[in-house]
Amino acid sequence: MSNSVLIRQEGAVRILVNNNPAARNAITAGLYTELPAALAAAAADPEVGAIVLTGVGDFFCSGGDLNQLATRRQLAPAQRREKLEGLHGMIRAIRDCGKPVIAAVEGGAAGAGVSIALACDMLVVARNAFFSVAYVKVGLTPDGGATAFLAEFVSRQVLTELCLTGDRVPAERLHALGAVNRLSEQGAALAEAVALAARIASGPTRANARIKALCHHAYGADLEAQMALEAQLMVESQADDEAAEGIGAFLAKRTPDFALLRGKPNAP
Repeated sequence: MSNSVLIRQEGAVRILVNNNPAARNAITAGLYTELPAALAAAAADPEVGAIVLTGVGDFFCSGGDLNQLATRRQLAPAQRREKLEGLHGMIRAIRDCGKPVIAAVEGGAAGAGVSIALACDMLVVARNAFFSVAYVKVGLTPDGGATAFLAEFVSRQVLTELCLTGDRVPAERLHALGAVNRLSEQGAALAEAVALAARIASGPTRANARIKALCHHAYGADLEAQMALEAQLMVESQADDEAAEGIGAFLAKRTPDFALLRGKPNAP
């Protein structure tokens, strides 16, 4: 292991830290394998209810390593595509993780760092941080799903501006556009993200996973398709021990204790 990802636990929250401080947490080859593995392990661990993804130090991720990207000119197109799939596989692992993933962004996110942040389910970002789809500045085009994620909340005109200029976009503008859930003071993004993750982790784990699936599906589905999935997952949820605990607690005017069910198989 290259220690590209540092891992620690705070209660029911698993914290994954991109660890390349010498290069403002630029993406390393190790990250392509270690981050998906760490996400999979967190998703499978019954003691984990939510995940926080951040960068070591005062910067989230500066994107791809340009020294490495410069060497890809010598590769055949198929080889360049194979290298790119490392990034895309990592983005899919974040997006498709069975447990909620919250990004804690200090300093900024550039290039593929933007994709990593936006692949998360929620973002907590320091007010002084910035985002930059900076590919155009070095003669490259966006990857990692950056244009797809940005298109979920900005117009085509704004998307084109962000990609053609590569300008730094302040966190407060992205918050106003709807891409950022919470703004924090400088240095406080991780603490606020962990607090949010802990709140979510105290909830019903299986229902959380179904809700995450619904939210992802909503952006590519028409009403009928979305309602069909809602019906399917509601039918599953109604038979779940989590619903029995939640409804029972509500009727008894007490706080539900979903932690008691964490890791236990659902009763038939």
